[in-house]
Amino acid sequence: MEPDLNDPAIFAEVIAAKSFSEAARRLHIPTSTISRRIADLELQLGVSLIIRTTRQLRLTEVGSEVLEFARQGAELRESVGNIAASHTDKLSGTLRISAPPSISDSFLAPLVGAFQNSYPDVRIQIFITDRIVDPISEGIDLAFVVRNRHDPSHSVLELLTYRHILVASPSYFAKHSRPKTPRDLRSHRLLAFSFWRPQNVWNFTNVRLKIKERVAFQPYLSINEYSGLASALLAGTGIGELPPIVQPELLRSGKLVEAMPEWQFTLYTLSIVHVGNRFVPKIARIFKDFALEFSPTLFPKFRGKRPPVETK
Repeated sequence: MEPDLNDPAIFAEVIAAKSFSEAARRLHIPTSTISRRIADLELQLGVSLIIRTTRQLRLTEVGSEVLEFARQGAELRESVGNIAASHTDKLSGTLRISAPPSISDSFLAPLVGAFQNSYPDVRIQIFITDRIVDPISEGIDLAFVVRNRHDPSHSVLELLTYRHILVASPSYFAKHSRPKTPRDLRSHRLLAFSFWRPQNVWNFTNVRLKIKERVAFQPYLSINEYSGLASALLAGTGIGELPPIVQPELLRSGKLVEAMPEWQFTLYTLSIVHVGNRFVPKIARIFKDFALEFSPTLFPKFRGKRPPVETK
């Protein structure tokens, strides 16, 4: 008996989901059907592909070899389906997005809300994480990333370009003299976005004199979450850097003020990444275009610093 060509795609989804039940949820079929189809595939091939334990799934040596071809088949089937779907008028389906925590409140939530208001039949699943995700194995369609360089292996659409800002609360500066140069920072309590790092480094450029300075320091407080860092800055704990797209109302209202306007950090770009050269589903393509148009309405100050272009 020849194997059902759908079974390798199901096998690939089980490995990507890391469980039979999660694969069943993603594919919208019963878990018992998933188990039966994998068992049928193993029977037809005459080999064991997966070792099942109570806590996890583990590939056999043969399973690891089969998986690569199964993934290619699943991608081909998805691409064929997406090409057909792209010719339909009504936009529906599920879009899976990953994003860093720093943009979830002030950027991602309003963007996704506006998109679903325009396309109410689209379901969106958001995975918030500060680690680098593997879009293929984790089933991610689009990933929001913040970086200061391009990744030529992916399709990148730039949305916003900005610099982090060195800030403190007025209450802090009421008790401490405001620094004029990076060297002055050594006498202040410095707050850093980091985790278990004994020493941090800030690199500055003077916009008027075009000179650079580097400051290495031991943080008075370090935290790997920007909203927590913002709360500490508001409380007058010290001086720290924030992306201007994180709680931007704090700067607009004067609750936080820039410490050294003439000394700036490097440029960062918020982009949408689509992995490799795979076919881009219609939902993902429309969402990318929507994000490109909608982003400057949230942060008009950062529009046009570097023209957003799609590159490969």
